[in-house]
Amino acid sequence: MDDGAGGVVEQSIKFPVWFEPQSSGGTPMCQAITKAAEELVAWCDSHPNSYPPTVLHITDGESSDGDPENMALQLQQIQTSDGQVLIFNLHVSALEGAAIQFPSSESSLPDSYAKLLFRMSSQLPEHLIRYAQEKGFTVGMESRGFMFNADAVQIVDFFDIGTRASQLR
Repeated sequence: MDDGAGGVVEQSIKFPVWFEPQSSGGTPMCQAITKAAEELVAWCDSHPNSYPPTVLHITDGESSDGDPENMALQLQQIQTSDGQVLIFNLHVSALEGAAIQFPSSESSLPDSYAKLLFRMSSQLPEHLIRYAQEKGFTVGMESRGFMFNADAVQIVDFFDIGTRASQLR
């Protein structure tokens, strides 16, 4: 959490972990999205009246097993009675440049990987727009759940905003 003086203060927050991160070379995004879809369909079927799940996807954007864009758009079609699954992408890139938070278009993004992840990202729902604005982000109705090369404080905010449930609207 931001300490107000340009630093970060550790804060423990308990939240459910559905999957432990794994690394074994490559970036199998299609495989990851397929696994997420299987789990999300089962969860949404079991919890039809709940706030829809949010997928927080952290990646370099270089899919090693195909084009994930259509799969991500299909993932967003899974839903509960309260709305569609949200997918937010945190792009970690070796490219230099300023961090970009919650853009509303891909025009300012530096490469094809960032643009792909932007297109794969859900628009921020209204309650998350308000929450992001309260945290000082410049966001609007077209902003998407996407960050490029975020710093530590921005990453914490990304997770905080992305895991904000509807009962906090």
